Amino acid sequence: MTATPTVLFICQHNAGRSQLGAALLGHLGSDRFNASSAGLAPADVVNPAVAATVAELGVDISGNVPRAVTPADLDEADIVVLMKPGLALPSTPRGEVLEWSFANPESWDAEAVRPMREAVAARIEAELLTR
Repeated sequence: MTATPTVLFICQHNAGRSQLGAALLGHLGSDRFNASSAGLAPADVVNPAVAATVAELGVDISGNVPRAVTPADLDEADIVVLMKPGLALPSTPRGEVLEWSFANPESWDAEAVRPMREAVAARIEAELLTR
């Protein structure tokens, strides 16, 4: 891995799960990782409930714009975290691939997202911050 490894979180729409993962890694390990996110079929906006739950931690992602994952993203990432197993990527990642399984919070409110936020944070602490 590079001096500051890049971790790319990927989900279907880059509106919820992957945005959440990148925001939490940035919050918990910003001095040790470069965190980014992308999706296979980007939504128009970040899920407001996800944005609200990370805002509770002092992280503002409300202005983030969902984007599509590119082969260049997959080539540059040291670690690729699939927030849903089995996603069909546009090319083979160069780095390590982790497959996590989190439900799509597309229609959830903030109350429903909070437990997922905590579960994603715990997974980041256990599998990324221990490196």
